[in-house]
Amino acid sequence: MKNLLILFGLIVLSNNFANAQFGGEPILNLQNEDKKFLNWGYYLGFNQYDFQFEYKEDIGRDILVDKSFGFNVGLIGELRINEFLDARFEPGLLYTSRTLGFPGFTSEAEAIREVRSTYIRFPLLIKASTRRIGNWKPFIVGGVYTSINLGSQEDSLDDNSSGQFRMKQNVYGYELGFGIDFYTEYFKFTPSIRGVFALTDELVPDADPNSPWTGNINAMRTRGIFINFTFE
Repeated sequence: MKNLLILFGLIVLSNNFANAQFGGEPILNLQNEDKKFLNWGYYLGFNQYDFQFEYKEDIGRDILVDKSFGFNVGLIGELRINEFLDARFEPGLLYTSRTLGFPGFTSEAEAIREVRSTYIRFPLLIKASTRRIGNWKPFIVGGVYTSINLGSQEDSLDDNSSGQFRMKQNVYGYELGFGIDFYTEYFKFTPSIRGVFALTDELVPDADPNSPWTGNINAMRTRGIFINFTFE
């Protein structure tokens, strides 16, 4: 529900911008902005991360994930391929937090694990745009990424039996999204929505193969949504 409300708000914002552009014949801003071979910028935004679990056996009780909102910040380097395609490198820093609730425990201290993650991300993306319509231009974007989880605790000697939930430090995946470029008088402003999908298993299992926390998990992968606001 939260994601739908955010999406609705972004669409309303986009429509307001678009309506402003179609009031008669708009004055074209930044007419040469997309003709540059190299372009630079930065982005700010929000994220909401989840986990997708694969279980070894179906016991009828899933691990619950309580999601919260985090933030993103990063830089943009863009290389023009042609009128419709651009290659983008978007290194950034991301913070997110998730709370896991494991079934089968009577004690909250044993059942609950808070997972706080700080990722350094390195996405390599292709942006495919339509022709410019006045002072706005829709696009879709997709590509692959690698990220480093600074809060993974992968090398910790403690595991869940000591209250420590561990994840792998290096993560690989892909992301897909869409957005609209708006050309203002002084800069290009771009709201976009991205879906993020990890391909690698991020779980570091407990030393005990029959661990009540990780023993039944075959794989654990991140799923997330980004809302970014870009300034170029």
